[in-house]
Amino acid sequence: MVGFAALAVLVAVSAPAAAAQGNLDQRIAQEVDRVVPEMIEIRHTLHENPELGNRESETAALVAEHLRGLGLRVETGVAYTGVVGVLVGALATPESPVVAIRADMDALPVIEHTDLPFASTKRATYLGQEVGVAHACGHDIHTTVGLGTASVLAALRDQLAGTVVFVFQPAEEGPPPEEDGGARLMLEEGLFERFPRPDAMFGLHSFPDLDVGQVGLNPGPTMASVDQFVATIDGKQAHGAYPHLSIDPVVMAAQAVTALQTIRSRNLPALEPSVITVGIIRGGERFNIIPASVRLEGTVRTYSTEIQATIERRMREILDGVTRAGGGSFTLDYRNNAPPTINDSELTARARGTLERVLGADNVVTPEPSMAGEDFAYFANEVPAVYYRLGVVAPGTESGALHTPTFRGDDGALAVGMRTMATLVVDTLAAEARSGGEG
Repeated sequence: MVGFAALAVLVAVSAPAAAAQGNLDQRIAQEVDRVVPEMIEIRHTLHENPELGNRESETAALVAEHLRGLGLRVETGVAYTGVVGVLVGALATPESPVVAIRADMDALPVIEHTDLPFASTKRATYLGQEVGVAHACGHDIHTTVGLGTASVLAALRDQLAGTVVFVFQPAEEGPPPEEDGGARLMLEEGLFERFPRPDAMFGLHSFPDLDVGQVGLNPGPTMASVDQFVATIDGKQAHGAYPHLSIDPVVMAAQAVTALQTIRSRNLPALEPSVITVGIIRGGERFNIIPASVRLEGTVRTYSTEIQATIERRMREILDGVTRAGGGSFTLDYRNNAPPTINDSELTARARGTLERVLGADNVVTPEPSMAGEDFAYFANEVPAVYYRLGVVAPGTESGALHTPTFRGDDGALAVGMRTMATLVVDTLAAEARSGGEG
C-alpha cells in the first residue's frame, strides 16, 4: 500500500499536471469554437466542388493555401495531388516526438440526392462515362477536420513540444485504372523520409451509424483488407440454337460464381471473418449468341494474410476445375489494394482515455469491425496508428449509408472531429515525450 506521505507527494505532483491538462483542454475547446465558422464555410465549398481520385487539384490548392496561411511548411504534388504540411512546435527539439494525422480528399462517382443547400451538382468523366460526383463518403468532413486541427494546433504552437505532420491524401477510394495512387504511392514517394517520420498517426472517418458527439474506436482489427479480382472465362462462340457447337463460358461462369461461395462455407474456419463477392458479370452481345468469353469481377475481404492466400489459391483451383470440366480455360488477375487496418493496442488504449475525457465515456463506443477497407492501413503498417469513426448524423435527421446518394453528414461533426483530433495529438506528443519516443 502507498503510505500517507507518499500519497501526499503523488497528489502534489499530479495536481499541477492535471491542472495544466485541464487548461490545455480548455484552450483547445476555445480555439475550436473560434475556427468553427470558417471551417463550416470551407466544408461547404469542398462539398459543392468534389473531385475524383488523383484529380483533386482545386481541393489541394485550397488545402495548401490554408496551411501556408498558418505558417506551416507545405509541399504539394505528393502522389499526384497530395499535400503535406509540417508544424514544428515552439518547444520542439531534434529529439522531440512527431505525430501525424491523415485526411483523405477524394470524392466518388455518385449523384447526390440530399436536401443540403450546398449539395453537389458536379459532373465528371469516369471510366469513359459522364457521372455525377459527390462526397458520398464524407471526405469533405475529413479534409475540413484536418484543416481545422491545423488551425487549432498552430494557435497552440507555443505550447507544443513536438512536430505535427498533416497528410492530406488523394485517391483513398482508389486511383483511376492504369494509375497508382493513395497512401501506398505517398509512401513509395518517400512520405516518411522526406518529412519527419511519425511516432504515432491518427485518422478518422465519417460514420452514419453514430450521432454527432459520438465516436467509435476498435482495439485491434477495425477495417478489412481490400482485394480485387478479375477472372476471364474463355470458351467457344456459337449460335444459341446450337449449344453443342460451343464451349459455353456463361454456364461455366454460373458454376464458378456458385462454387466460389464454398470457399467461405467449406474451406475457412467458421469464426474467421471473410467476404467473397462477385460484383460484375459481363459477357455476350446478343440473345441468340453464346459468347466466346465471360468476365467476372469482384472483391475479397479478410483480416488475415493466411486467409487471403487460402482464398486466392482456392479461387484458382475452382476456376481451373470448372473450366476444365466445361472444356474452356481461364485467367485470373488477383490484386491486393489495401491490407487490413489494425489499430495499435497501446496507442488505442491511450486514445480511448483521451476521447472519453473529451466527449464522456458514454459517447465513445466500440463498433463491430468492418469488412469495408481503408488504405490508411498502409500507414498503420509503417508506424503505430489509430483509426476511429466520427459520428456525423445530427439528432432528428437521417443519413443514407456511405457511398450512397443520400449520405448526409452534419456540420456539427466538424467541431467534434477537430476537438478530438487536436487533443489526441497533444496528448500523444506528451506521452511520447515521457516515454522517450519509444511508444
